[in-house]
Amino acid sequence: MRLLFALPGFHRYDRGAEVALLAVADACARAGDAVTVMGMGQPRPGTAYTFRHVPAIGRVRFERLPTMPALRDDTAYEELSFAPGLLARFRPADYDATVTCAYPFTNWALRRPRWGRRRPAHVFVTQNGDWPATSGASEYRWFGCDGLVCTNPDFYAHTRDRWHAALIPNGVDLARFTPGVGERARFGLPADAPVVLMVSALIESKRVLDGIRAVARVPGAHLVVAGDGALREAAAALAAELLPERFQRLTAAPADMPALYRSADALLHMSLLEPFGNVFIEAMACGRPIVGHDTPRLRWIVGDAEALTDTTDLDAVAAALAHALRPDPAAQAARIARADRFGWQRVAAEYRTFIAELIG
Repeated sequence: MRLLFALPGFHRYDRGAEVALLAVADACARAGDAVTVMGMGQPRPGTAYTFRHVPAIGRVRFERLPTMPALRDDTAYEELSFAPGLLARFRPADYDATVTCAYPFTNWALRRPRWGRRRPAHVFVTQNGDWPATSGASEYRWFGCDGLVCTNPDFYAHTRDRWHAALIPNGVDLARFTPGVGERARFGLPADAPVVLMVSALIESKRVLDGIRAVARVPGAHLVVAGDGALREAAAALAAELLPERFQRLTAAPADMPALYRSADALLHMSLLEPFGNVFIEAMACGRPIVGHDTPRLRWIVGDAEALTDTTDLDAVAAALAHALRPDPAAQAARIARADRFGWQRVAAEYRTFIAELIG
């Protein structure tokens, strides 16, 4: 199959959506497909796919711009700046299928009309939510796709009667994310304190500020936040007030993430409803306990043994963290075994089957 994966952040950022779709692209290429990836970054060594740079303006430049339909946040502005270069480089006849999770501008560019000629099958992935496929309001009324990959059962239930849909979770690189000894000195983490890790963008929906407030209620706990975003200054100010000498923020390269998970004692994720959340299975594969918002969707990913709770109750979060920070070898072995079902090879095989069906 000839496949195109397009997303502004490819090879520029290493957030959940970028990590997930690049892993699928690489696995498809290693399985024999001719895969091209287009993004605003630069080529990286060791990838099995062909990468093509598309110029765009990073979302940080747009953090203070006004919001409006179709330009609802800084990511939409970034995507708008990406679309002209994508249109200039995209040759529909070169591909059997295209894949993205970006809406509206990337989706529109990949589905542009070709009067009298075939258009590649378009696959949309619900990495950032299913509202493009379910809402008929505003710019969402122009959404379309030939195949919809739903990353959780809720999205699949909402969309399967309307779109040609498949339930395919995200995955984890089980060769890299493994249990092992932490490297706290490498990250500047305290050697003798319980370390709570948040891998989150510093934006409202991730609720990092509430995470700071909750960890402050756990005596002696040290919080490290791996991520960046518009709330970086607010997080620093709140941590200086509530977690003096017990907080740090860092940006870790993808190659460093397994070591960072192994250097923590627990993962805290405060988002109320993630489309999937790669951080959960990455932490599980490294054997680290998880504290997150208790929903059927998250239970579908992590099982019933993790310390999930109502994260709008910060005292409950603090109690869940205290529980998760207690060593439990049996629970650690169970979460490592559960992570095995999310290996990227298995996930990519499901993508290939679904896309081949669409093409056929």
